[in-house]
Amino acid sequence: MFQDEARFGRISDTRRCWCPKPIRPLCQAMVTQEYTYAYAAVSVADGDLDTLILPHVNGDCMQVFLDEVAARHPRERIVMVLDGAGWHQSESLQLPDNLRLLTLPPYSPELNPVEHLWDDLREKSFHNRVFESIDALELHLSDSLREMEIDHQRVRSIVAWPWIINSLMK
Repeated sequence: MFQDEARFGRISDTRRCWCPKPIRPLCQAMVTQEYTYAYAAVSVADGDLDTLILPHVNGDCMQVFLDEVAARHPRERIVMVLDGAGWHQSESLQLPDNLRLLTLPPYSPELNPVEHLWDDLREKSFHNRVFESIDALELHLSDSLREMEIDHQRVRSIVAWPWIINSLMK
């Protein structure tokens, strides 16, 4: 599985949009310093996606996420590939018995397919939207992640890079 986190906040992402002539579209904008974080782990072989929304990116939240992923896959042995963020390397992390961590080389986010899941999620679910509260944002994020979790084919089409699949089949 590949793992990553993403920050979602009440900062609107204003983009171009289509509308009939001569109407000019109006899009609200907001800049508010409120954030929440989505954690995700994906199996590139089958598109199985596990996500969790947590308030921070730190060792404690990472522990909660690792425990959750391990509990969702109790009969599987998981090698989780992740970047070198400080909270990923915290000495206080207690790895579940069925989970091992493998760190990507430094400064190489392009090797992590989860980055493309975040791009897809932001493009399809978060552009031209303003949220009244952080709770409203988390509710929308939760619904969007749940939609993505059940659509294995969509997820696999984004993350099943040939070099990864080929390396798994050897």
